[in-house]
Amino acid sequence: MLAVAYLASLALTLVSAKPLANLVVHERRDAVPSGFVHSGAAPASEPLNLRINLVQSNLAGLESALNAAAIPTSPSYGKWLSKEEVEVFARPSDETTAAVTQWLSENGVEFSPASAAGDWISLSVPAAKANELFKADFSVFTHIASGQQSIRTMEYSLPASLQAHIKLVTPTTSFNAPRRAGPVLVKSEAAAPQGPTPAASAAGCSNLPAALAKYLTGTITPTCLQSMYKIPTTAATNKSSTIGVAGFSDQFANQADLTQFLKAQRTDMSSATAFSLTSVDGGTNSQTRDDAGVEANLDIQYTVGLATGVPVTFVSVGDATKDGADEGFLDIITALIAEKTPPQVLTTSYGFNTEADLSKSLTFAMCDSYMQLAARGVSILFASGDGGVAATPGETCTNKPFLPTFPTCPFVTLVGATAGASPELGASLSAGGFSNYFPQQSWQATAVKAYIASIGTEYAGRYNTTGRAYPDISASGENVWIVQDASTGLVDGTSCSSPIFASVIGLLNSELLSAGKPVLGYLNPWLYANPKAFNDITTGSNPGCGTTGFPAKAGWDPVTGLGSPNYPAMRAAAGLS
Repeated sequence: MLAVAYLASLALTLVSAKPLANLVVHERRDAVPSGFVHSGAAPASEPLNLRINLVQSNLAGLESALNAAAIPTSPSYGKWLSKEEVEVFARPSDETTAAVTQWLSENGVEFSPASAAGDWISLSVPAAKANELFKADFSVFTHIASGQQSIRTMEYSLPASLQAHIKLVTPTTSFNAPRRAGPVLVKSEAAAPQGPTPAASAAGCSNLPAALAKYLTGTITPTCLQSMYKIPTTAATNKSSTIGVAGFSDQFANQADLTQFLKAQRTDMSSATAFSLTSVDGGTNSQTRDDAGVEANLDIQYTVGLATGVPVTFVSVGDATKDGADEGFLDIITALIAEKTPPQVLTTSYGFNTEADLSKSLTFAMCDSYMQLAARGVSILFASGDGGVAATPGETCTNKPFLPTFPTCPFVTLVGATAGASPELGASLSAGGFSNYFPQQSWQATAVKAYIASIGTEYAGRYNTTGRAYPDISASGENVWIVQDASTGLVDGTSCSSPIFASVIGLLNSELLSAGKPVLGYLNPWLYANPKAFNDITTGSNPGCGTTGFPAKAGWDPVTGLGSPNYPAMRAAAGLS
């Protein structure tokens, strides 16, 4: 915590120097983004909660250390870094810290460290002061579709002497629509439509309450998933393996609904099995039953109810950053990085509509934070999105390039969706494609290049052939049975897929720890090195942007990634006999 102490002492002592001059534009937008309108100047006294990302001392070294621990053929495979080791790489230089904190102090701005390594600083200033400090014009902008308002600026400046010390200030030039969240549909028992029915259901997939069984035979339950993916039903014995479930948007996970779910679908488990709560930014978890969120309930029911015996914690992020460009995504990561023992798996079923919602600088800065958490040995999983090649339902992109999702950071594992049970096919909603921000990664290059060659010139010019490809993996994402506010129903979406895959990793981690082996941690190099460990999905596509989307094919594809879990094969690939 030396960086924190250093920042604090500078904040108290450097108050008498003269302000710096020579402001230079650091970031600029040429036009208000589509979907937003300018609604007037921000009130002069309106408090703005800002973050400054300082240049870290050795991120290249951190990435090298991470890859050494993550690449299966490396002699350092599985040697994840400690909190203190990560901080050495991520901590800004003394020169950087001194320069930035001196500038803030000279201008009478109070600040505090916002990360364990001291690479993020937080400050709260009135809009008028922010305009003066950053030579900005903070204004109110309204998102037309939702009516949500936020305060942003089209450009901001920094002293020339600080350009090499500061990566970005946020929220400033990122104009994101409200965070995407949740399954795309909830189907109640009373109106459950006939869904896509596979040729034959796997054992257990028809083990349903009669009210739902009469509607379709392809409903997905924990028993069905255990049969499909050969997931063990016996309880994990090593309690050091843990799963974190991210919760945003006042989404609450309800214990009574979980108990009802377990009574119905996991009669071999204690229906009293519970989850713990971790709070970030004052996040809570109301147990008033009608406050329960579909997303939160789904995520908890398909971790607690599938990763038998693995401790699960619900990480509830509060409203402190509701006007932040990152919508709390940064805070949950910095909070977990600061923990001595973060959960070894983190599943998130939220994102933004498209990759372009956030500025490149903010996207890259957040990815650097994901890298820090991944280096701790944490598997970071995200739902890939529910809009096929359009990333999110409702996006307009006919005759335009396909829209990548957020995040496409290479240090997170993106989980697509499958439909049906036996056989599985690529779900039409499964978002997949190629990033415009991040390059194709070496660990996926062979698989991705083979896919691009297989489709030839189809969609040429509509996607970035050299971009980071996603999803990496997939799991069931249609007709998934849940309990919501004491009622039962079916949901669709990659929001189902991410917690399901997280449960598989949590169970494998438990076995690895019991065998004296390290957890799987940062997954992507291991996944692509072991393509035979997954059920290859070769049918289906992900339509969008006025097209039928990418087709699923043998090997990796942008619909289902490498395929769905095959627990025994994954177990063998992990070195468990």
